[in-house]
Amino acid sequence: MAQIVGQRAQEGDAIVDYEEKLFEDIQANPGEKAYIFMHTVPYEGSVGLVNMLTCTRINRKGFDTSLVLYGPGVLMASATRGFPTVGAEGFPGHMAYNNQLKTFMKEGGKVYACRFAMAALYGMRETDLIEGVIPMHPLDVLDCNLTARREGALVMQTWTL
Repeated sequence: MAQIVGQRAQEGDAIVDYEEKLFEDIQANPGEKAYIFMHTVPYEGSVGLVNMLTCTRINRKGFDTSLVLYGPGVLMASATRGFPTVGAEGFPGHMAYNNQLKTFMKEGGKVYACRFAMAALYGMRETDLIEGVIPMHPLDVLDCNLTARREGALVMQTWTL
């Protein structure tokens, strides 16, 4: 059996070098845009939350940032989440999606949710969306992507099932 020699890491210790950064801290040039498309099941892994955090970071770098939720991604924008009541956190982190979307929008980000996914797949009404989330026609998912292409915008796409 291998023997590990050394001191046990203590709470607050850094176990890797967090100071070294290899790439330039890029900030947006005036007018630059970013579109993040998410077809992601909430709570089925970290992808949705990590992408929302990335989306917020891109927005803070000065990009005019839009988050497009389609397919199961629209569930992230549900304003009716909570337990035992709407808005109540049933366990620590339970409302992380809602809270992060609210932070993103408060800081100027735009969030769109596909009406087809909302109604046809999940029975969500537009009134079930977090305030500030913009419902969009399902054909706008593609046209938003084509708009981003024409604008030369940064585009990130995530698919999980």
